[in-house]
Amino acid sequence: MSKKEAYEQRTETLAMPILEAHQCSFVDVEYVKEGSEYYLRLYIDKEGGVMITDCEAVSRALSEALDKEDFIPEAYILEVSSPGLGRQIKKPRDFERNLGKEVEIRLFKAAGGKKEYVGTLKSYSDDMITLTENNNDTEIERKNIALIREYVNWDEF
Repeated sequence: MSKKEAYEQRTETLAMPILEAHQCSFVDVEYVKEGSEYYLRLYIDKEGGVMITDCEAVSRALSEALDKEDFIPEAYILEVSSPGLGRQIKKPRDFERNLGKEVEIRLFKAAGGKKEYVGTLKSYSDDMITLTENNNDTEIERKNIALIREYVNWDEF
């Protein structure tokens, strides 16, 4: 397990009881370096939507827990936010939540003459995604997917 994965896993473990106490659910955590800064980002969700006060409360509690555990030696910036519109689909629970919904898929390289797909997520496995487009099913190997996320039709806004 890489340092990044270890930090993310340990942060998720610390965050779970905090999120439960604030009636929030875990979406994702990432530890990334951008420029010269490290960021520890926790994405949360809540029935009815995440408010800034939810992010603030979770951030304060998580910051205290992280300071107490002190397992990340580098200086970092903690960010707690909602995943926003068009959130990426990464984990099995994300795929479950999006079954039967429209998703957007971008591939590393074209398959079937296309690099981008929009359709209904019909099924998924560790290796394959089945997408329904115009009443036709398309199977896409997960290793070829650069990005999969909830589809946002910006014409509706």
